[in-house]
Amino acid sequence: MAYASLLSLTQTLEQILHHPDDQCHVLHQQEEQIGRSLLEKVRFFLSFLEDHSQKNSETIRSLEGRIRVAAYEAEDIIESQIDISDQIVSDSRNHCERCVEFRRYNLAKKYGNLQKVIQELDSISEQVVNMKDRNDVEILPARNLFPAGSSKVGSSNNSDMVGFDDDLKQIKDRLTGQPSKLEILSIVGMGGIGKTTFVRNVYDDPLIENYFDTRAWTTISQEYNVQKMLTDLLESTNYQSNIGNLAEKLYKCLKGRRYLIVLDDLWDTKAWDEVQRLFPDDSNGSRIILTTRLEDVAVYAGSSSAIHHLSFLSPEKSWNLLHQTVFGKECCPCELEEIGKEIAKNCKGLPLALVVIGGLLYKGKRTHDYWMYVKQNVNSAVIDTDDQFMEILLLSFNHLPHHLRACFLYMAVFPEDYKIRKSELTKLWVAEGFIKPDRYKSLEAVAEKYVEDLLDRNMILVHKRSYTGKINFCGIHDLMRDLCVRKAQEENFLHLYDRRVKNFPEGTYNQRRVSIHSHIYGHHLEGIYGSHVRSLLYHCLDIFNEDSSFTTSFLLLRVLQAFSISFYEFPVEIVELVNLRFIVLKCMRTCELPASISNLFNLQTLIIYSRGIVKLPSDIWKMPRLRHIWTRECFLAYPSAAGNGGKIALLENLQTLKGVIDFKFTKKVLQMMPNLKKLKIGFLHSCADMAIIGSLPNLEVLNLRTFTYDGSVWEPTEDNFLQLKVLLLEETDLEYLKADETNFPSLQHLTFSYCEQLEEIPSAIGNIPTLQVIKLCKCSISAVKSVKLIQEEQQDLENDNLQIIIYDSPMDGVV
Repeated sequence: MAYASLLSLTQTLEQILHHPDDQCHVLHQQEEQIGRSLLEKVRFFLSFLEDHSQKNSETIRSLEGRIRVAAYEAEDIIESQIDISDQIVSDSRNHCERCVEFRRYNLAKKYGNLQKVIQELDSISEQVVNMKDRNDVEILPARNLFPAGSSKVGSSNNSDMVGFDDDLKQIKDRLTGQPSKLEILSIVGMGGIGKTTFVRNVYDDPLIENYFDTRAWTTISQEYNVQKMLTDLLESTNYQSNIGNLAEKLYKCLKGRRYLIVLDDLWDTKAWDEVQRLFPDDSNGSRIILTTRLEDVAVYAGSSSAIHHLSFLSPEKSWNLLHQTVFGKECCPCELEEIGKEIAKNCKGLPLALVVIGGLLYKGKRTHDYWMYVKQNVNSAVIDTDDQFMEILLLSFNHLPHHLRACFLYMAVFPEDYKIRKSELTKLWVAEGFIKPDRYKSLEAVAEKYVEDLLDRNMILVHKRSYTGKINFCGIHDLMRDLCVRKAQEENFLHLYDRRVKNFPEGTYNQRRVSIHSHIYGHHLEGIYGSHVRSLLYHCLDIFNEDSSFTTSFLLLRVLQAFSISFYEFPVEIVELVNLRFIVLKCMRTCELPASISNLFNLQTLIIYSRGIVKLPSDIWKMPRLRHIWTRECFLAYPSAAGNGGKIALLENLQTLKGVIDFKFTKKVLQMMPNLKKLKIGFLHSCADMAIIGSLPNLEVLNLRTFTYDGSVWEPTEDNFLQLKVLLLEETDLEYLKADETNFPSLQHLTFSYCEQLEEIPSAIGNIPTLQVIKLCKCSISAVKSVKLIQEEQQDLENDNLQIIIYDSPMDGVV
């Protein structure tokens, strides 16, 4: 992962060269010269790799390995220097001269090692220049990521199941026909045959959705968890409570209703034993669908008479699927049709292989030479064994542009079948340094584009979209994840600790990332203490009462994803880890952050899950690199200039502030965070507050919870909320919203939840041209009627795009 290591080093160098604390981080002239020289070399290699993104010769791979090692070494030297000096700074803020001298002494001590790294980079640079002169690096035809005139019509991320029309009809008939007693249907086939996609098409079919009273889906996988299965099923039925006896709640939820349950990716008969008694048989046509690779599991579950095998596609159907993946509704150029059919045939009828290769062809140049290259590689890769099939996936990986490779391999940090929240994934990518800055976009916006690129290439999957069509959760196919794990281990990119691993093997010391998928105690981490680990991610079952002192052993840590560890209180030891950029923690009670949290001057994302209220000190305003603060409920202290030489930092990077309660938003405070995009607040008492909040120039999402208005009326002004796309109002005493299409001109999604005093929603709201969804939950009958009237008026105006959703109201249902 040479490109990712170079990007990360670039950001580290730029932060050092432009540090905001001028007093404590003054660079000596010699130190600055070294930094700028190193930055120039790094940018040269970034440009080289971008220009040769598709060259896969042994020479190129060897160079990438040397570049990666050198970049890692340079970053280790630089960041360890920051760590030591800033510990001194944190203990002696009033002795800046001493801090500067300490930095100079320490740099001189390590100067020799850094010089060796620079000499290695010079040697690599000389070899690169010689290669360019000889022009011996061209291996594949050059191509653009998005060929001229192309569009996304060829993206295969659609719901069509090309080649399985007859199968779909058979299953739909079984679901809606006889017998009336509960029946279990099993979809059986090998990995990559498309079982999950097939069932998802059935599950989302409007006919099926209307036929059943309720539907629920859970993915089980090899390492299943019963509580997660029950929670998934309850949440799928819109049952919100996850407290108490989940099994009893699920049974009562299904009793007397015609239901459809999907148990996806069943590997173990024990998993079936755990849940089968929870599905009542009321002879009303209820159905259960299982997907599995193992026929004996399907037979054991009692569906021997209703097993449906998904077969390999015929050459003709294979070509149809490949054609749609690459061209959509467009025609294939005549000069590519014959070779395209040969590529399809060589995929041996396996849908996953077809869509993966299709994603590759969709992104590549539509030339005979390029398609011939793909055909030749498919010929040698597609045989019957799993290892050889992996070569197909590897081919797709090798053709990823450099900026996407580390992002793709990062999917391996998540457990199998994990539903990855897109917003968390993009924040992690940013913290890891994978995202190349764009002067016209935020790092998060660039990261979201990377997600879309991986989706277009069929490398990752969409699990759930919002009502506005945005991706909420994504994931990765099991076989693609296997590729991620394999490549990540080969590249020393990631080490996975799970139930199959008893300790950390030799060489783990040099790993940059460790992801833990099985319970582990602090002393088991001793093998990597003091190592080069930058990221420590926990994705195991909850661990209670964990000693937090182990974190201080990872002095260079950037990412701490510790949601699986339940701390009793905020672990103060982590404020010593000055390189931290991303923190996710869970506390068992009220969580009070110390003033020393401001020592984490590199911190970008702070997410704290707590049963009690999180207390954020005024020192939080001294952290100018903060981009996201997320809590359930938090008290945010007002900014104070005390103890910082009279200075208060401008939080110009802050985009997300969620969970703040009982806070007075003044014009002065909001001017300190001008780029705020997402704001969730509670206990807002003053209608002057709304006018001030509305003046935020970049605000896109606003969630207002438990608040009152003067006179119970809200009348926004036309010059407010100009960029607002999502507005959610929860538990308010609001009676009247006086607004029309001139207010909220960019609004897409409007939600009222537990607004029982709300009399009506003005009909003019429906005239907002961007509005896609109005959702009501636990609102008055009059409010529901007004929303229905809006929909009728818009339909009369031939606007069928506005969706009305109503939950748990006197007129419950989806309109």
